[in-house]
Amino acid sequence: MRTATFVDQLNNLRQGALKRFPRLPDFIAIARLNRPIGTYLLLWPTLWGLWFASEGFPGWHLFLVFTLGVLLTRSAGCVMNDIADRNFDGKVKRTRDRPLAAGRVTVPEAVLYMGGLLFIALVLVLTTNLLTVGLAFIAAIVAALYPFMKRFIYMPQAVLGVAFSCGIPMAFAATLGHIPQFAWLLFVANMIWTVAYDTEYAMVDRDDDIKLGLKSTAILFADLDKFMVGLLQVMFMGTMLLVARETDAGFYYYAGMTVAAGLFCYQHYLIKDRDRERCFKAFLSNHWVGMVIFLGILAHFWTSS
Repeated sequence: MRTATFVDQLNNLRQGALKRFPRLPDFIAIARLNRPIGTYLLLWPTLWGLWFASEGFPGWHLFLVFTLGVLLTRSAGCVMNDIADRNFDGKVKRTRDRPLAAGRVTVPEAVLYMGGLLFIALVLVLTTNLLTVGLAFIAAIVAALYPFMKRFIYMPQAVLGVAFSCGIPMAFAATLGHIPQFAWLLFVANMIWTVAYDTEYAMVDRDDDIKLGLKSTAILFADLDKFMVGLLQVMFMGTMLLVARETDAGFYYYAGMTVAAGLFCYQHYLIKDRDRERCFKAFLSNHWVGMVIFLGILAHFWTSS
């Protein structure tokens, strides 16, 4: 009875919000707040960096700055992506109902929305230090360029990899005031992993992208796509083992990496026939990869303290 009452209250709140703000679902959708996978994939590596830099919990200030910053910047990046792709999204089955492509949100509204998200993110990063702020501006530029790269290069996923890895040196800069050498190993590892999972994602849209003249690693790799995803995952694991050597990571870190390797094997089972839905499912499972690695790092520092 109590559960039903609580659910009813939530539904009433939702209905009330929709009546007062009928366009709210469109602004939630354009920022992908209803699809948190991208936030997770950006958050987990950032938390890896924070925990390594702090050798444990970084404190509530930095934890909240980076967690909220990830949410805001990922949302702003999604708005930028939809602005850039508004003329293509309507021609792709998976994206044709996005608010900008369908005309439910205008470009000026989207730009203002993105500006508001970035302004709040800027306020947060200004509470850190100058090096972190500088890196944040570089990350913002790379993220803004990414949506246009699929028009010019066959590896836009590499640009996304840089954008999704910038949180790592930022975490070290905010915590230590400098960026140690092994932080760049972590940066490179995450770049490689990003290219791997975004290739799985690109496999979903490959046919549509070819028709539209867009480029991706899924198109570049062609029949070698599954092999290249596997190779990239092996390279990621190898680089993360180098990180372990540099940081004297112990049992729990290796346990997390072992589970991650098992998840990679599961992904190859999913993509073996290149079925769109199963490729998308493989992409989604990378959330768990990032999480189990973080849990291994968390347990390592928890038991070492």
